[in-house]
Amino acid sequence: MMKKIFPAVTLGLASIAATAILASPATAEVTANGHASPVQVESKTPEVRNVILVHGALADGSGWQGVYDRLVAKGYNVSIVQEPETSLADDVAATRRAIAMQDGPVVLVGHSYGGEVITQAGDDPKVKALVYVAAAVPDIGESLNNLFERIPSPTHDIKPTDDGYLMLDPQKFHADFAADLPARQADFMAKSQVLVAAEVFDTPVTTAAWKTKPSYGIVAGKDLIASPDLERWMYTRAHAKITEVPESSHAVYISHPDKVASVIEEAAGR
Repeated sequence: MMKKIFPAVTLGLASIAATAILASPATAEVTANGHASPVQVESKTPEVRNVILVHGALADGSGWQGVYDRLVAKGYNVSIVQEPETSLADDVAATRRAIAMQDGPVVLVGHSYGGEVITQAGDDPKVKALVYVAAAVPDIGESLNNLFERIPSPTHDIKPTDDGYLMLDPQKFHADFAADLPARQADFMAKSQVLVAAEVFDTPVTTAAWKTKPSYGIVAGKDLIASPDLERWMYTRAHAKITEVPESSHAVYISHPDKVASVIEEAAGR
C-alpha cells in the first residue's frame, strides 16, 4: 500500500507523521493541530495471472493454442488440462490437479462439456472467476442431458459406439462442430476427436461454482452442437456477463481466439 505524507510545517511535525506511518498500516495525515490521524486507502485486488483452459467433449487441448499464444504474449501463466473424457469424476480430478499446481489465484475456462467440469472443479478456493465458452452451465443435480432436454441440440449426428462411448460422425464434423474453420483443419479434428464416455452426459454435478464465483459466458451464434438459446439461458441463470460472437460455430475458441482471450483477460482483471 502506498503511503503519503502531506508537507509538514516543521521538521518535528514531519517526524511525528513518519512515526505514525511506520506504526500503522493505514496512511497517516498531519492535521492542522499537528496530530497524525489515519487515512484509509482502498486496496485493489491484484490481477489474476494464472489461467487454466479445459477442453470439451470430442476434442483435446490442442485447440486452445490460439488463445494460449495470445495470453502468454501478455504475461499470463497458462495451463491446459488434457482430461481423459472417461467420466466426470476423472475429468474433474484432472482439472483439480492443474489447479493445485498453480502458485496463486486462477481463472478457470471451459469449452462445451468443459463447462460442466469447471462448474464442479471451480469450487476450489484458488479459482476466482469462471469463463464459459459455448459451454454447459449445469446447476446442482443437473447433467448435460438434463440441459439438452430443456433446449435440444441442433444436431443429431452424435452417435454411440458399441462399448459405451460417443462420437460425432466424421463426415458431419466440419458442418456441425467447426463450420467456420478450414475444411482440412476440421477434417483433422474429426479424425482425431476424443471419444467421450456416454455416462458423462448423464452424470449430474454436485456443486455449482458459478453460484459463488464471478462468471462470464461466450455465446457462439451459429453453434450446432449446443443451441445458442440454451447457452444464453444458462448464462443468464448463472448471472454471467455475456459476450456474443454471432458468426461463430461451436469451435469459437479456435476460430475467434482474440475474442475468447479478451473475455478471459476481463475475468482476470476483475
